[in-house]
Amino acid sequence: MKVFNLACEHDHAFEGWFASAEDYDSQLARGLLECPTCASRTIRKLLSAPRLNLSAQSAPEPSAPAKPATPEQAQAMLFKLARHIMANTEDVGARFAEEARRIHYKEAPERGIRGQASAEEARELAEEGIEVMALPLPAAVKEPLQ
Repeated sequence: MKVFNLACEHDHAFEGWFASAEDYDSQLARGLLECPTCASRTIRKLLSAPRLNLSAQSAPEPSAPAKPATPEQAQAMLFKLARHIMANTEDVGARFAEEARRIHYKEAPERGIRGQASAEEARELAEEGIEVMALPLPAAVKEPLQ
């Protein structure tokens, strides 16, 4: 498995996983690679350090204090979270406020949902004690990613 740091023409950095370097070249040539942020298909490889798997018998080095995430790491974590939400919730679309009320008042089975609600609908839900959270999702996570 090859993991490459990639970027689009707008300098949105992201990670790509490929079976081999040839697989990356083939997908790039066929126009299959796309920026998850802006959907640009003009993609380039960035420099990256190799990952070395050292034997389990090596003594672990003392760990340094955790560093803040880089913008690329933060973006990767956001996309991972967004994909998890997409995979584990039901999209109820514009019926979000109605369905949230039905779940809250036990008129519908309890489950994770996502959808759209106006600011007014979100305020009304909060006043009823129904917690909601606005989470704008990039268009790229709404489609299956390879």
